[in-house]
Amino acid sequence: MFKILEKHTIAPKVDMMVIDAPHIAGHAKAGNFVVLRINEKGERIPLTIADSDKRKGTITLLFQKVGKTTEALGMLKPGNKIRDIAGPLGHATPIEKFGHCVLVGGGIGSATLYPILKALKDAGNKITVILGARTKDLLVWEDKFREYADEMLITTDDGSSGRKGFVTEALKETIEKKTVAVVIAVGPLRMMKAVSELTKPYGVKTIVSLNPVMVEGTGMCGACRVNIGGKTRFACTDGPEFDGHEVDFKELENRLKFYKEEEAQALHLFLTKKKIQVTSNE
Repeated sequence: MFKILEKHTIAPKVDMMVIDAPHIAGHAKAGNFVVLRINEKGERIPLTIADSDKRKGTITLLFQKVGKTTEALGMLKPGNKIRDIAGPLGHATPIEKFGHCVLVGGGIGSATLYPILKALKDAGNKITVILGARTKDLLVWEDKFREYADEMLITTDDGSSGRKGFVTEALKETIEKKTVAVVIAVGPLRMMKAVSELTKPYGVKTIVSLNPVMVEGTGMCGACRVNIGGKTRFACTDGPEFDGHEVDFKELENRLKFYKEEEAQALHLFLTKKKIQVTSNE
């Protein structure tokens, strides 16, 4: 059992939890994730470790409430416990002194970049961070990124913060003005695809973090298979980070649509049940 120490809403439908998990915190590296199960009969879901504190023995998770399990997770409070958390899982982000690194984050995916930013900075790199969202309220952890980034560029679709436009526009300008050694992008699938297509003609190494359906996180089920350079790989054990120029984004997009109907039905039933319970208690 893993105790929730803190819980905050940091953006619409986006919550942050600080969880007591000494073993995971002691071994976590940038790019790692966990698979959690709220209760014995609960669904297993993967969440990236957005931050960790070895001294305090805590990990920080961010999640967007978009389905049954994340809605249920969002209802938990400090003091409540989570049944299972397995991790750290996945390959850590390759960290070395690259030179000038550009980190591109979209929406809640930006939080995944935070431990990567700290690790790259500790390795002596110069970092440009480009964060994008539909609107200002959906930007995540902007202040925390500013603590480590050498340069911060903000874009919003509606122009409510930073420049109006997309992260790819800011990235293109950065690549054309400066020598960029590596680009790391995390966020919506279409954003990562656009970033990879943009950087390929420039020959800039590009790493993306993929988010296919994942069940148990050890490669046994095969649910998270992805096509990388024409070969089948598993996001849980071979990733979740891959060369963006080799990812078959079209196939991944199609796979992500497989269970949309079932996911919508499960969420509807869950919210309906909760509404009935609340009404009956009034």
